Amino acid sequence: MRYYIIAGEASGDLHASNLMKEIKNEDSAAEFRFWGGDLMQAQGGELVKHYRETAFMGFLTVLKNLGKIRANFSLCEKDLLEYKPDVLILVDYPGFNLRMAKFAKENGIRVHYYISPKIWAWKEGRVKKIKAHVDRMFTIFPFETEFYKKHNYEVSFGGNPLLDAIENRPNKDESFEDFTAKNNLSNKPIVALLAGSRKQEIERILPVMLDVVGDFPDHQFVVAAAPSITKEFYSQVVGDRDVKFVYGQTYDLLQQSKAALVTSGTATLETALLRIPQVVCYITGGGKILFAIGKRLLKVKYISLVNLVMDQLIVKELIQHYCNKQSITQELKNILEEGNYRSEMLENYQLLNEKLGGAGASARFAKMIVEDLKSQ
Repeated sequence: MRYYIIAGEASGDLHASNLMKEIKNEDSAAEFRFWGGDLMQAQGGELVKHYRETAFMGFLTVLKNLGKIRANFSLCEKDLLEYKPDVLILVDYPGFNLRMAKFAKENGIRVHYYISPKIWAWKEGRVKKIKAHVDRMFTIFPFETEFYKKHNYEVSFGGNPLLDAIENRPNKDESFEDFTAKNNLSNKPIVALLAGSRKQEIERILPVMLDVVGDFPDHQFVVAAAPSITKEFYSQVVGDRDVKFVYGQTYDLLQQSKAALVTSGTATLETALLRIPQVVCYITGGGKILFAIGKRLLKVKYISLVNLVMDQLIVKELIQHYCNKQSITQELKNILEEGNYRSEMLENYQLLNEKLGGAGASARFAKMIVEDLKSQ
């Protein structure tokens, strides 16, 4: 069968690549065409556009790139009709993918949504579009399933594919000495900095994270560099601060770290599943006024997936003007110190792992997708 997949960022590329791998186990004749990244490309098939060319974040950035965004829609619509897939599989990325779901449905193409958009947190009204244009929704969090049930929309939960990605990661047995030698790092304990994968959020959040470096002379700070961002860009943001970078080794870096400062998103869950104490740091554009408006519009109590899944405050969330040098410094000290605060966070991480359903999610989702197509 022919599969057309659209992923618009690094995490989508990761999950889609693992799904493609498992689909091939279920369907030996599987053919892929996709929008995504290097990990998907490694599974075979035809890459139409890399996500580094399609990731636009923030109102002003979107406004400046409207021409490119319209051109991407036109290209995708034309390409989809020419390829004539058995199914369109959408991976998160709602601004683009919900429009493509409507277009595909109108043109008789079956639509599967793998990894639901976060409409449970923002723009809940989009559930109407999903019910109208998506044939099957596959959820990766228990609370998502409950959300859709509330809207009388049947979904399929199969666990969380992040557990597979982490369980099957390369270099999982690598020693601290080998990792630091390979990356020209010192023997000091590591604090990992995960500042996002888009230029706009890196520019906003990484400088604030870096403000605390001087207060921890006995530690080394290492940035998990996003593969789509150049070294030159990072150098401009970092300036002369004493930090190192590693590319394409986020999991390797985390597993060797004592603690991490993490931008809200999938990275908070990855950090927790790798059992690394963390501080969640997030700053949106627009300052206090837009932050106050956003808080009123949000439908959830927390911004980090760790806290959302557990439905309680497991990791500290420092948001907007609360995300400052003083607050980050204090919280980082708390989680670096061997004591009750740190150990309680690690114990809650174990409960989180159990709640997400264990490994094997990618295979379960692939089986559901292929069986659905065979039944049509």
